[in-house]
Amino acid sequence: MIVTKGQRYNLSSHEIDSIYIGLGWDLPTDARIAYDLDSEIFMLGKDGKVISDDYFIFYGQTSSPDGSCNHLADNLTGEGMGDDEVIQIELSKINPSVEKLAIVITINDAIENDQRFGEINNAYVRVMDGKNNKEILRFNLTDYPDEVRSLTVGEIYKKDGTWRFNALGQGLDTDLAGLCRFYGVNLV
Repeated sequence: MIVTKGQRYNLSSHEIDSIYIGLGWDLPTDARIAYDLDSEIFMLGKDGKVISDDYFIFYGQTSSPDGSCNHLADNLTGEGMGDDEVIQIELSKINPSVEKLAIVITINDAIENDQRFGEINNAYVRVMDGKNNKEILRFNLTDYPDEVRSLTVGEIYKKDGTWRFNALGQGLDTDLAGLCRFYGVNLV
């Protein structure tokens, strides 16, 4: 199912516990340097901040302390078919203090390299059922304004005891460090 901004999907009602978040993209045909997209998960408490720095999952910290989130791949170029990066999430293992997972996509060194999402081809994020690898949702990441350097693609949140997905598609003119500050990650 292709989703657009604002659409929601109840993961628990479909008896889904294990999911994969896949990210894929292709380089612009006129790219002078590679576009390195990165997928990140911020595991947030009631206050909208990470419950601790260890609950920020990215290429440099690939697993959460509760074992619920694992970053499985970091593709630097977007070359090849299919998903270039994958994060595995086990919903039943998520720390009870976590109320929401923010799914974020950034362009590594976007500011230094003057790169933006509007220049990238065929970018998408998809959610797959971890039991059978069947695609549940796909969110196409195209048609963003030139100033967008990072995206809060969506969030997985708990409501009435069930896990749900909300497609946000919020484009931001900031880099990973800016998102870390926003979500309360202490940068060294």
